[in-house]
Amino acid sequence: MSLRALFATFVLAFSPPVLAGPGVAETAPVVRLTEGTVATAGVSDLIEAMQIAPLLAVMRDEGLRSGEDIGNEMFPGRGGAAWSDQVSAIYDTDGMQAEIASILSDRLTPEQIADLVAFYRTDLGRRVVTLELDARRAMLSPSVVEASREMLVGRQADSAPRLALIEDLVAVLDLVENNVTGALNANFAFYAALNDAGAFDAPRAQADMLEEVWSEEPQIREESDAWVYSYLFMAYEPLSDTDIAEYIAFSASDAGQALNSALFAAFDTVFTDVSRQLGLAAARYMGGEDL
Repeated sequence: MSLRALFATFVLAFSPPVLAGPGVAETAPVVRLTEGTVATAGVSDLIEAMQIAPLLAVMRDEGLRSGEDIGNEMFPGRGGAAWSDQVSAIYDTDGMQAEIASILSDRLTPEQIADLVAFYRTDLGRRVVTLELDARRAMLSPSVVEASREMLVGRQADSAPRLALIEDLVAVLDLVENNVTGALNANFAFYAALNDAGAFDAPRAQADMLEEVWSEEPQIREESDAWVYSYLFMAYEPLSDTDIAEYIAFSASDAGQALNSALFAAFDTVFTDVSRQLGLAAARYMGGEDL
């Protein structure tokens, strides 16, 4: 079995959302709710304002496609509808959202949540979230992914002014590094689950598994870099440079920085667990078990 092709399928399926994070501005305008509403603005309001539920629905669609790739790579012709049903059950968006909400609640203070809810209920906040979600949904189509990358290449060749702004955004959010880390964690969880379930002729040592997973890091980094930049260029095309600068400025606030950290922690936890479940399930099919 070639793990190289398999690992490549995880890069996009396990990428956390962009959303807000640390910015470059030294001072940032913070839009706050009134004092009386701080106590009532909770994580559920933040989840709704950031449209986490529809985002998870898109990520589920990505995951179902990834699951199909896993079946074709690891046990071709044996999975069928039963494997599809298993993958569908693993991508339980209600459970995933509950876990994300719990982690956000643990890592964000009530004051930070209030600031975040206030921002995402502004016109700019709503537009940013909607544009990100629409772009993520559109990129389910391979033709859209190809077109977005062609657009990125053209912008890079022209040294378009927007390029520098997007580069700053990627750098201050540490998007590529965070996505690479998430993909590597998910891949190792999958591999370790296969090993724990006895999918291999002989058990693999943890050091050997880590070495093999880490060997995919350059490929994952290259793919993540291309995906992040092409995604951002497409998503933020309707925004002005001033809009993006304001978005980055808000992200430099205490609340913005805390959100970025909490989001990546939450999505890393959720999709590492999803990957582990997929590995355990796949091992049963690899062993020829009739499910």
